Amino acid sequence: MKLLLISFILGLTINVTWLGDFNDAVTEAAKSHKYILINFSGSDWCGPCIRERKEILENDVFEKYASEHLVLVRADFPRQKKNQLSKEQIEKNEKLADKYNPDGKFPYTILVDEHGKVIKAWDGFPNESPENFVSEIASFSGVVN
Repeated sequence: MKLLLISFILGLTINVTWLGDFNDAVTEAAKSHKYILINFSGSDWCGPCIRERKEILENDVFEKYASEHLVLVRADFPRQKKNQLSKEQIEKNEKLADKYNPDGKFPYTILVDEHGKVIKAWDGFPNESPENFVSEIASFSGVVN
């Protein structure tokens, strides 16, 4: 019985993948005709970034919608030595920031189309529920969950 329950719970688990390479995201978005959501974050020092991740981006409502309708990219800029990224990943994140976040805002979340055109930007913590955040994204894509 326990095994059956565990299998059922695992079957309900939503699989959300955050990419670290914008070029991979563009390729995936072009194939699937999905929007790309880019999240610029300071995962170990930026309080609003941590809050956005926990309250919105890791919420079941967002994850369910994202798994079906978005390609996700996280450009993280941690400061603590123990959380440092590879040189290659740092370069990718910096290149993406040069293009989409030249002012270095954190958190900064943007929705772009498969060609990289900005559709919507959230500067700072999106002060709304995960449901409203998803509804706002859905209103631009025409895909309602």
